[in-house]
Amino acid sequence: MVEAQQQSSLESIFAEIALMMDRFRKSDAPITMDTDIAQDLNMDSLAVMDLMMELEDKFDVSIPLNMVPEIVTVGQLAQTVYDSKKVA
Repeated sequence: MVEAQQQSSLESIFAEIALMMDRFRKSDAPITMDTDIAQDLNMDSLAVMDLMMELEDKFDVSIPLNMVPEIVTVGQLAQTVYDSKKVA
C-alpha cells in the first residue's frame, strides 16, 4: 500500500513537471520519464535554472544546485523533487 502511494505521488509530481516542461518540447513526442532534458527538450542552462526555481516554489522544496548537473531525465527530476518533499 505504501509503495502504491509513493508511486502515485511520484506519478503526480511527474505529471505536473511534464505540464510545466511542455513549452520546451522540440516535437510532438510526449514527455516521458525517460525524456532527456538537454537532448529532447529545447532547454538551455538558463531555462533549466528557471524551471528549478518554478519547481521549488510549486512543490515547496529546495533542490541543491550541486544536484542539478546530475539530473538528466525528467524521471530523475521528478524523483529528486519527490525525495526533497520526503525530507522537508
